[in-house]
Amino acid sequence: MTTSRGTDARFRHPRYARRGEPRLPAVLAVLVAVLLYLALPQRLLIAPRYLLPALEVLLLVPLIAINPRRLTRQTRASRTLSLALVLIIAASNLVALGILIHELVSAQVKDGHSLLTAALQVWLTNVIVFGLAYWELDRGGPVSRTQTSREDLPLADFRFSQDENDDAVQEVADGSSGRSDWVPTLVDYLYVSVTNSTAFSPTDTMPLSTRAKLMMSVQSVAALLTSLLVIARAVSILH
Repeated sequence: MTTSRGTDARFRHPRYARRGEPRLPAVLAVLVAVLLYLALPQRLLIAPRYLLPALEVLLLVPLIAINPRRLTRQTRASRTLSLALVLIIAASNLVALGILIHELVSAQVKDGHSLLTAALQVWLTNVIVFGLAYWELDRGGPVSRTQTSREDLPLADFRFSQDENDDAVQEVADGSSGRSDWVPTLVDYLYVSVTNSTAFSPTDTMPLSTRAKLMMSVQSVAALLTSLLVIARAVSILH
């Protein structure tokens, strides 16, 4: 009974025949990151306020044009643009964090409320951009994960709990990767990013590749600095 049910699920919803992930969640994530950057204090920016956001939106437009509703098409150009977009957001946010920490260590900061707000903005952007990075890189990206047969997928960067639930109780096992052909979506990677930024380590999803371990290390260190140094100093200023 269990075997036939799992087989039926895979037959009804073969991963490579799906329509692909919706485009909207990724667009919203990028726009939120852009808005958070625009709201940062001027002293944390290394370029004119609207320069990097304008560049990010400019990179986003052709990506939407290629896959306006569902992520089913991928070209070398679209792959380069999507990775460049994530890299620009990540670099600008890490620079903002560095400037924020430098100001706290070397200057007498009196505006505690502004500092708390900036720290929260940097932390939220950190969660978004690393979630997008994991989503873009794991198993070749969102298009590859749904449009390529499992045998032809690149090696996984992450091992999700669904990837090892085949031998669990039936109602859990039927949703596993092996039986239902489950693949992670943006929400799954954002969850990984949130837990890594709060626990400062992997929780239920394990990094497998060297690049995944390096990215998670950078993210957790950035989150740790924001939480322990920036926010702690801001609270002390308020008191």
